[in-house]
Amino acid sequence: MRHKVAGYKLGRTTSHRRSFFRNAVTSLIMEERIETTVPKAKALRPVAEKMITLGKQGDLAARRQAASYLMTKESVVKLFDTIGPRFGDRQGGYLRIVRSGWRKGDGAEKAFIELLGSEQVQEEKKQKRAEARAKRAAETKKAMEEAEAQQQAAKASEGGESKDE
Repeated sequence: MRHKVAGYKLGRTTSHRRSFFRNAVTSLIMEERIETTVPKAKALRPVAEKMITLGKQGDLAARRQAASYLMTKESVVKLFDTIGPRFGDRQGGYLRIVRSGWRKGDGAEKAFIELLGSEQVQEEKKQKRAEARAKRAAETKKAMEEAEAQQQAAKASEGGESKDE
């Protein structure tokens, strides 16, 4: 029986589970939204909220604790400079889990785990992607028009040579 046993094992060894949590929290802080399975999202929530609480504290000791857990320096900087102040007046509940359907391969239920207030960041990312897509399309169209013009010029020059002969 598992009386009074907290946490999720997720079918992993302790070291694998720890590295999963470290990687997932780092990705969550950097991207502000990740997609995973529902049990992983539920297991990840307390770990991520503890990191955000460290970000709210903002002192050197908290920064060192976060740096020892998170995988990149950029994630530590983002946690303390943007995410911590965003939740400065909030007493917990920094994350949202949104179920998003079932995975095609094994039927596992998927969910997005995201920081509250990340909608603005997601919209900015969508706009940047749309702008980049439009720019690539314009460049491709221009390259195709140039190639077509070169082909027509080549055909005209071939036609002119055959008339001269």
